[in-house]
Amino acid sequence: MEEKKVETSSMDKKPQNNRPRTKRQPRERQPKLYEEEVINIGRVTKVTKGGRHFRFSATVVVGDRKGKVGLGTGKANEVPDAIKKAVSAATKNVTNISLIQERTIPHEAIGVRGASKVLLKPAAEGTGVKAGGPVRAVLELAGVKDILSKSLGSNTKINMAYATLEALKSQRTAEEIAALRGKKVEEII
Repeated sequence: MEEKKVETSSMDKKPQNNRPRTKRQPRERQPKLYEEEVINIGRVTKVTKGGRHFRFSATVVVGDRKGKVGLGTGKANEVPDAIKKAVSAATKNVTNISLIQERTIPHEAIGVRGASKVLLKPAAEGTGVKAGGPVRAVLELAGVKDILSKSLGSNTKINMAYATLEALKSQRTAEEIAALRGKKVEEII
């Protein structure tokens, strides 16, 4: 019996990889820059001819507990995806907060967002964070240790969190005001 050689076309040949095979190194996880806390998860139902379709929205606050804090929202068909989007949005919106002795705010402030109003007052050392719900989450991740707060308007979680962030952004220390006015700190105090 005679063996027949079968020629294969160039299309049938698999491309050869000339690189030597090496063992893949596991990817090292980078430590997270910010801690994160979920403030609110909302479910929206859209009723169609085919049935009900659920979507989820998430509001997340991120911070390093040293004066940096950010807030973000995300929407997706699944809860983990919505949280992931919210975390990435929050890390893009991180802002620095002015703190005195790394524990409290310099002065009283009212933050407004929609119908929500949040009053923040500096407190003596050892007072702790006198706040609840989303206000507490934002303040703790911002690194505030002693503060008094009061919700004056609507208690919608998302708007309360944004109002708290607005009040924190409005904080200025005596040094910052003196630098803006071109004066010494003693002249301002």
